[in-house]
Amino acid sequence: MKITDEIIHVAIVEDDEEISRTLGLIIDGTKGFACKHIYNSCEEALKLLPETFPDVVLMDIHLPGITGIEGIKKLKPKMPGTDFIMLTIQQDDESIFESLVAGASGYLIKDIPPTELLNSIREVYAGGSPMSSAIARKVISSFHNNDPSPLSDRETEILKLLCDGKNYRVIADQLFISSHTVRTHIKNIYEKLQVNSRAEAVQKAFKNKLV
Repeated sequence: MKITDEIIHVAIVEDDEEISRTLGLIIDGTKGFACKHIYNSCEEALKLLPETFPDVVLMDIHLPGITGIEGIKKLKPKMPGTDFIMLTIQQDDESIFESLVAGASGYLIKDIPPTELLNSIREVYAGGSPMSSAIARKVISSFHNNDPSPLSDRETEILKLLCDGKNYRVIADQLFISSHTVRTHIKNIYEKLQVNSRAEAVQKAFKNKLV
């Protein structure tokens, strides 16, 4: 299981300086979190973000120039161990769906209360992937993937639990293994299935009847 003094390193990509500064102060001022990297555009993030190795990135959806969705498509393959959370003004199902398809782990509304912001980052870091059932169905029906590489029995077991909506902590408790071990297995699953996100892994599992 994760140790209590572990620090979650968060980066922010947001063109509104007031919003990014406020988010950064909230995150960096809270025990167990660090936010040392804030970027005002995807262009800047594409150049510098892969060198910082953050655990979680808060990414604005509607950025000028390269959008947050396009940014994730380019960054996720370079940063498979990083979780991306989209920031949005409204709960636009289509934008959220496109974000999840691109590789995001979830989304947050920009005016989210500080406590909920921090809890959401913790949830995503622990393996959570907040999305409505309608969006999940869109994701599952949208992909067209190639045949996957074979998974081990343990990886198949973990993939089934992912498909059941379980997060890393619950999977670890149920299988009597550490959260770190779960994360390692899931990274191996992503690599073997040639996917970059939980949503893609779930879709491929159903499409190819892996669970």
